Amino acid sequence: MKGSKIREVEAEKDLGESLARILTQEGYEVQLCYDGDQGLTLTLTENYHLLILDWMLPHKSGLEICQSLRSHPNQSIATTPVLFLTAKDTLDDRVMGLDAGADDYLIKPFELRELLARVRALLRRLSVNIEPKNQVNSGKLQVADLEIQIENQIAYRNGRLIKLSEKEVKLLEFFSLHINQLVTQEQIFEYLWSDEAPSSNVVAAMIKLLRRKIEKENEPTLIHTVYGKGYYLSEL
Repeated sequence: MKGSKIREVEAEKDLGESLARILTQEGYEVQLCYDGDQGLTLTLTENYHLLILDWMLPHKSGLEICQSLRSHPNQSIATTPVLFLTAKDTLDDRVMGLDAGADDYLIKPFELRELLARVRALLRRLSVNIEPKNQVNSGKLQVADLEIQIENQIAYRNGRLIKLSEKEVKLLEFFSLHINQLVTQEQIFEYLWSDEAPSSNVVAAMIKLLRRKIEKENEPTLIHTVYGKGYYLSEL
């Protein structure tokens, strides 16, 4: 997505300026700052297509910025893709960053080609998600050849009527907001049950039942399992 707005918050001035220059040459609109407080203020008051965050920043860490972003009441701000670019390289660090809401995590030093590829992937994911979000607001979802009518709790695939439960509709709605993006069981728990504590296999059971309804014999698979990690909905 050329022309996309990228906010870069980087403690190392030379690296920040070099990366901003390269991203600008790639056709992105880049805004750079070096301070955690300033980065948080700008991030929470303006819309960006991507946030590239250093972890160890003056005054406020990248982790704190990411956590504040994810809890923001403005949904378009709260769902901004976040790429951590940091020297913190332990497994615990990566888990902590992803748990804070980061979408990707790249360790310094890094290969420029890999960074640019990850930037393109996150921006692609954002562009794919725009249409399903609008469809949710209109009361309908369209994923590949599956049409879902949210209020009526029904779907159609290849002319076949599919009756859905309220939870199944919400699950499809959640998947459509993260089309082609891996979501974990924990994320699904939080979306469907909020503060309740469902049994450990309830998501797997619901997905199994939903697949039986929307994926008949010889129909392409829509819901995919990444064993040990979670699930994603594809557009075929």
